[in-house]
This record gives sequence, C-alpha cells and structure tokens, in this order.
Amino acid sequence: MRIRDYAEADRARVNEVALAAFAQFSALYDDWPAMAAGIGNMASLADKGEIVVAEQDGAIAGAVVYMPPHAPKADYFEPAWPIIRMLVVDPQARGLGAGRALTNECLARARRDGSSVIALHTSPIMGVALPMYLRMGFTKLRDAPPIRGVAYAVYLKQLV
Repeated sequence: MRIRDYAEADRARVNEVALAAFAQFSALYDDWPAMAAGIGNMASLADKGEIVVAEQDGAIAGAVVYMPPHAPKADYFEPAWPIIRMLVVDPQARGLGAGRALTNECLARARRDGSSVIALHTSPIMGVALPMYLRMGFTKLRDAPPIRGVAYAVYLKQLV
C-alpha cells in the first residue's frame, strides 16, 4: 500500500471511489441523489484540505481529506482541531489496510501541525470504519446533526 498526496490527475478516480464506497448506504439516506452529488465531488475538497490517496498495485484504492487546524469546518468541530474527512475505500480493495493507512497518515499530519488531538465524524451505519476508529483510540465526544436522515457523532483522539 502506497500513501501519497493527491494530484489533479486523480480527480475522476477519487470521485469514483467515493461514490463506490458510499453506494452500499444509498437506501439509508433520505435524499440519496443529493448525498451522492456531494460525495461524487470529493476531489473538490482539495481546495479546503489535503487529499491523500492510497494506491495498491498502482491503482487508487482509497482516499481521505485531512483538514488542518483552523481550516474551515462544520460548527460541531472546534476550529483548532484538525479533522479526518471523507475516508473512502473502494469496495474491491477492502481488507488490504487502506483505511488504517490513510487514517494513520492523517494522525501523522496532525502531529506535524502540532495538534494534541484529531477529530472526525462518522455514523453507526459505517460498520467497518467506526469499529476501526474505536480500535485506533477514537472516543465518542458528542452527537452531531444527522446528515440526510442518518445519525452521526463526533469522535476525538488524543495524540501523544
């Protein structure tokens, strides 16, 4: 698994992986077309944060957005917190460690930026991601507003 910074040439594939990763949840969101429109434009977040990709055998298997401290973010996050946003793994590449590797890269970037914590928000419907985050030491801090009818919560990890 190779972790690297996003390049503009990755735009179409990152958006494709994001949609594929969320497709299994389409029936759970009360407005899937609107949700899919945002997810399918994940690469646009390169203007706000740092997109990181995971490659397996030369192909993009996953991606994540690292939002540094004080970057614009939702109100339920403290402005000084770095956050992990939109961790996605291609369903065909699951089980290869891309999600953990991308999360670890975000932790490294938060430490680089001098932060003592990192946050994210996720949902109980994320049956692979949420348990992984909990195993990695994230703890639930508080509920976040639902997204298109799906419950979400904010999780925080202390960086030591």
